[in-house]
Amino acid sequence: MTTSDKAIELKNLIENCLFYEYTTAADPITSGAISHIPFADFSSELHESGGTRIIPLDISAELGCEGPATSPALCANFVRILAGDALSTNFNATSQLFYVMYGSGLTDFDGIKIPWKKGDFVVLPMGKETSHFANTDSVFYLVHDEPLLRYLGAKANIHRFKPTLYTAEDSLRELAKVKKEAEAVNRSRISVLLANKAMDQTLTVTHTLWAMLGVLPKNAVQLPHRHQSVALDLILDCAPGCYTLVGTRISAQGEIINPTRVDWKPYSAFITPPGYWHAHYNESVSEAHLIPLQDAGLQTYLRSLDIKFVLPNRETSDQ
Repeated sequence: MTTSDKAIELKNLIENCLFYEYTTAADPITSGAISHIPFADFSSELHESGGTRIIPLDISAELGCEGPATSPALCANFVRILAGDALSTNFNATSQLFYVMYGSGLTDFDGIKIPWKKGDFVVLPMGKETSHFANTDSVFYLVHDEPLLRYLGAKANIHRFKPTLYTAEDSLRELAKVKKEAEAVNRSRISVLLANKAMDQTLTVTHTLWAMLGVLPKNAVQLPHRHQSVALDLILDCAPGCYTLVGTRISAQGEIINPTRVDWKPYSAFITPPGYWHAHYNESVSEAHLIPLQDAGLQTYLRSLDIKFVLPNRETSDQ
């Protein structure tokens, strides 16, 4: 190698080197180098009409990343399949979950036939070409972690768990049991977490995803809480008067300061940014149901979830 070749090689090795004084780079969000995760909501009008298709809930432009993406690690989608139609997907993802908002059909994943209907959850491991067939007009809410893999420059090639079906009957039965217990002790949070036997450390539905089915009784308030995972919330049913308050700070009395209000709409979704306090309110005469999906499986494994609640005595808790 000549002296000139060595000089060129050294130049190539050092051309991307940068150095920052600590205080100018230790907090890239505050400095503006990386964007905040914004509030966003996605109306049911997106999936109520039209042909068979995937509808990504994409805010990648706001996130400054390659899309589609609904958070830095996750992409949420409405999927609409007309009766008799089929739709194929092939995500580079370690985990994907879909909840059937209405309809019925069958998913073929790696030769495994998975029947589904309204109210079912289907959870699938690393992406292969997957075919979804609809017997009736169907819509589901699908979340996967391809944005995380895209950021890491990685390819999913290992099944961390097997395909799993959580039927509507099983989920609603467990939620009814929890609701009865909650009424006995006056618990404000009434929900069940979906879990998988393979995730015995994080107690989550996959190693990256966290999923909850919750009910908010009429005239009830779910007290403020926060966590470092991004929540992609799907509202299932609600009457006017159901909403969420979201804000960055909380008062000594346990109330969110200068909150943003997000009114609930059936089969619509919205983003709750990480680290924001949020509280759910039902001022209607009917109970309401919701499904938050988060990257809390990953955050729990990293020991960075940092979930906190406002208790009835207005103190916060890590439990």
